[in-house]
Amino acid sequence: MSESVRPTVMLDGLALPKCPRWHEGRLWFSDMHDGRVWAMTEDGQAEPVITIDDQPGGLGWLPDGRLLVVSMLGHALLRLDDDGLTEVADLERFSLHPWNDMVVTPQGRAYVGNYGHDAERGDEPAGARMVCIEPDGEAWVVAEQLLFPNGATVLDQPEGLPALLVAETFGQRISAYDLESDGSLSNARVWADLRPNVPDGICLDAEGALWVADPVYNGVMRIVPAEGTVDWVSTGDRSAFSCVLGGSDRRTLFITTGLSTNPAKTMTNRAGRIEAVRVRVPAAGANTT
Repeated sequence: MSESVRPTVMLDGLALPKCPRWHEGRLWFSDMHDGRVWAMTEDGQAEPVITIDDQPGGLGWLPDGRLLVVSMLGHALLRLDDDGLTEVADLERFSLHPWNDMVVTPQGRAYVGNYGHDAERGDEPAGARMVCIEPDGEAWVVAEQLLFPNGATVLDQPEGLPALLVAETFGQRISAYDLESDGSLSNARVWADLRPNVPDGICLDAEGALWVADPVYNGVMRIVPAEGTVDWVSTGDRSAFSCVLGGSDRRTLFITTGLSTNPAKTMTNRAGRIEAVRVRVPAAGANTT
């Protein structure tokens, strides 16, 4: 395993930046505890796009270009229309625990994960659900008993169905499912056992390897299924929460980092950052569209 150079700080003064996506020439991300979704150019020029009275989570786009945002504590999937935010789906009937990260397929189907337990209260992790939401708002459970589903992406496979990859943070693994044409999931399996590492956000590259952020061991690892961890980017004393490949040539690995996930600390210290490092293999997958 090789270790890459340390990343460069592109933007600081954030609370808890997570769920990055590269879309139409800019890095988009949620500053969860500050209630804002931001967009940033590859040279670090950033602006808030929307503010919600809640914690924004996963981001994605419908085929017509409209932005989707997970309302974590509002238990809903929201859509940004010309006249403001519209609720696409009420997720409260599936779980009262916070909703989290998301991946949206080219067809506009959104797959959203759930905490499954009260993390702030210190409850033990319990089986959580993942829900599929159609563009018209129809929603149903496609997976259960996940151990804190976090980052997700879609891997196109040369043979067979595309695979939905999900980071199970407390399961310390990447799980994979075949993505059926009707939106359902099948053939559940472990794509990568990451113990002792702890996965959070993830993104794919063009060689089918997966970059995985680890907020416990403070870094981002590149995983090749047959080989395990083949590269490691250290974030020093800072937790690495999520990552995405982007930039004009899609070879910049953007990493969201911070010193805490406690809202009382993050909103006071504003230690959240967007950091970046150059890598060899460009992006691939639904995390960049």
